[in-house]
Amino acid sequence: MALYCLGMKRTLRKPRAPDTRDPLFNQSVEKAFTILEAFGGERRALNLGEVAAAVGMTKSSAQRCTHTLERLGYLRRDARVKRWVLTSRALSMAHSYLSSHPLIEQATTHLIDLNQASGESVSLSEPDETDMVFIARFPSHKRFFIHMPVGRRLPMFCTASGRAYLSALPMAEVQKILRRSCLRQFTPQTLTDPAEILEHIKSAREAGYSWSDQECYRGDVTIAAPVFGEEGVPVAAVDISAPTSRWSLAELRAKLSLVLLETARAASSGTASRMRA
Repeated sequence: MALYCLGMKRTLRKPRAPDTRDPLFNQSVEKAFTILEAFGGERRALNLGEVAAAVGMTKSSAQRCTHTLERLGYLRRDARVKRWVLTSRALSMAHSYLSSHPLIEQATTHLIDLNQASGESVSLSEPDETDMVFIARFPSHKRFFIHMPVGRRLPMFCTASGRAYLSALPMAEVQKILRRSCLRQFTPQTLTDPAEILEHIKSAREAGYSWSDQECYRGDVTIAAPVFGEEGVPVAAVDISAPTSRWSLAELRAKLSLVLLETARAASSGTASRMRA
């Protein structure tokens, strides 16, 4: 499980021990994907020893995997730094996922409209374990200091999008997710007390949307609403993010919460039929 326990850095997923109850599970495939996941952020380039240490395997096993990934075009050896780096082919898997995603197809027009109406950054994210992952992003045309690329993961417990998603789940499931989450403080405003987080989620359930005041990043305020799929099950969240230099949280809620809710409803409309197709 990938958890954010140190700043915004994620703890890498280690290859798991052999499971005799799952004879179809292929550990070689798992090792290859674990190596690809080891790159990114401060780990832009890794030597063989760093790859082995990062993913918990021997150097000889890491060497076979990196060689194979190089032959397949996903890694290349940077002669200048004498380390392995990802290639642009690694984006092909993400492109295949995003280009065939029914919710992105359904929601894009509505997200663009919200981006233009608000003048601020608008994102669509979906859950993965205890995180929300950005799958669409329409940045503000005004100056904004936070770079949030598609694919970025943020923890559910302290983000507006995460708490919006959680607010649409049964409370027992919410508590289970929070127990698995790493409740660390990212800014002085981050809520880490489970009781306080649950109260915020209950308030979001009543309001229909959630909010976050500089809990992940200083100078950032966000409001978010859940997007629903088949049978009213939450599948994602849409959010508006703005800098405190232009907005207070109270102003953002007062002026843009209604159009946010309209966008979330529009994105939900027809999603179920597209997902079934």
